[in-house]
Amino acid sequence: MKKITLTIAFALALVSFDSIAGNEDRAGEAGASELLINPWARSSGWGGANTASIRGLEAMNLNVAGLSFVKNVELVAANTRWLSGTDINIFSIGFAKKMGESGALGISITSMSFGEIDVTTVALPDGGVGTYEPNYLNIGVAYSKKFSNSISGGLVVRMISEATADVKAGGLSIDVGVNYVTAENDAFKFGITLRNVGPTTKYQGNGLSIQSDVQNTDRTLTFQRRSNEFELPSLVNIGASYDFFLTEAKETEDGAFIAEHRITTSGTFTSNAFTRDQIRIGAEYAFQNRFMVRGGYVYETDTNDETITRTTSVGPTVGATIEVPTNESGSTIGIDYSYRVTRTFDGTHAIGLRLAF
Repeated sequence: MKKITLTIAFALALVSFDSIAGNEDRAGEAGASELLINPWARSSGWGGANTASIRGLEAMNLNVAGLSFVKNVELVAANTRWLSGTDINIFSIGFAKKMGESGALGISITSMSFGEIDVTTVALPDGGVGTYEPNYLNIGVAYSKKFSNSISGGLVVRMISEATADVKAGGLSIDVGVNYVTAENDAFKFGITLRNVGPTTKYQGNGLSIQSDVQNTDRTLTFQRRSNEFELPSLVNIGASYDFFLTEAKETEDGAFIAEHRITTSGTFTSNAFTRDQIRIGAEYAFQNRFMVRGGYVYETDTNDETITRTTSVGPTVGATIEVPTNESGSTIGIDYSYRVTRTFDGTHAIGLRLAF
């Protein structure tokens, strides 16, 4: 009872945060917006609706409490073509390991590249003097623990780096999340998470300097332009899910329930501190946990109004997984794919490889 009360108190604390969030007038004021992107192929097919039901390494991106359900060791790699047609690629790799009876440790690295961009100057606005390659890098370390058969929680500390050859910014962010499981066969799940909380940061480097001739002299001075600090795109996710077992469910050695046919429905409310709030819904059909298809929908008000909309990744999402055993001990290999419809460009494709043993 004490742990349940603690979970409710934590949820109320996050709801109080929600009461000051969702200010759409602040859209565009936050930095490090790559923290809002789900780089993984399996969970992105839900459209982010599976805050409560997500399990394994990918939980580091939505609700770290789900990391504690790692069976033993999990390795995941994914490549995302973000907003196809823009030449933006995201590569992610992660490792998760069960620690003791109820804990799990996770490490993830996400790199975002933008290709080569022409260097332009005031004198050469069309370029022709070389190229540069921006690179974003996020490294996350997480720990999650099952406090009881019903309650789990966790923490992610993430290092953020954005850099070109002569300008860079760096900082830290923290995610915390809890998960509650109840009902027969653990069918009902509730999850809540607070993401992207951390100190402000700013850009620094020689790229912010400018040289100017001193009038009536042959001297040249270098001036350093100041960069304003920016906040991180903090948000709160509150979600729930329910498993419909169409055939008899059986409990596995690690405490999970599986059935030959399962349908899971999920919903998540996302309260953004720097843009409009969003509602996410999704569902997944699984056959023996070997073949899974899923879909989702991300709703945000006024997305069809080109003059005021601020988000491009809204609307339908779809995904599929094929996961097969590699030996009798329960090791598996899985291939994941997802597609996210975008309001502009040609959508976002992601493909991933998962090893569990």
